[in-house]
Amino acid sequence: MAVVSANGSDGANRPTSSLPASGGLPSTSADPSFAPTSAPPPLDPKEFIASKAKDTAPNGPDLLFPGTQLTMGSAVYKKGPKADSTTCTSGVQGTLPQVLTANDCTRLMRITYTKDNIAVTVGVAVFDTEAQALKVKSQADNKSIVKALTGGGVKQFCAGAICRSTTNSYGRYAYFTITGFTDAKDVTTKDTAVFKAGDDLAEFTFQRIRQRGEAQASAAANN
Repeated sequence: MAVVSANGSDGANRPTSSLPASGGLPSTSADPSFAPTSAPPPLDPKEFIASKAKDTAPNGPDLLFPGTQLTMGSAVYKKGPKADSTTCTSGVQGTLPQVLTANDCTRLMRITYTKDNIAVTVGVAVFDTEAQALKVKSQADNKSIVKALTGGGVKQFCAGAICRSTTNSYGRYAYFTITGFTDAKDVTTKDTAVFKAGDDLAEFTFQRIRQRGEAQASAAANN
């Protein structure tokens, strides 16, 4: 199988935080003076998905990818089969098994979405630290491929045809997509719908991981 590969960058998508302006208590010459005070800085959601120590909320394919379908813009993708394993190498191929093993992958979740005759499998690899996920992103090459997940009404795809793959990471998660046609047709650079589908699912995956951090940061701030 050949692939058209793209390594993403999440630098532009990373959430930022800012400190509230400090304020002082008014005083008169007859009253004691107080030093300016400021509110504590807000909790950074990124910290809650950057390490196993803080990322403690329940997780799984149906929690990370809820519902029966997802909508990105005007595109609607139907949710298909899922897989979840602590043996990360079982759902990847090419050079990716070696890369995941070298960086101590602890879990691999896969899920497939379809739209018309296009199918996308997303693979989310989990690590103990953000540093490990970043190494996977940098060490992956155009032969580091997540296996297409079929079944449950989803026809086989990317078994021998040229497909398009992507690699990225955020926090302690590395995530991958492979996108192709369910009629075994090769993907070419003219197949913009395939590229859009892969990009949509990669963006959705990033959003869901980020929301996971936001939810845990919010819960911690309220405790």
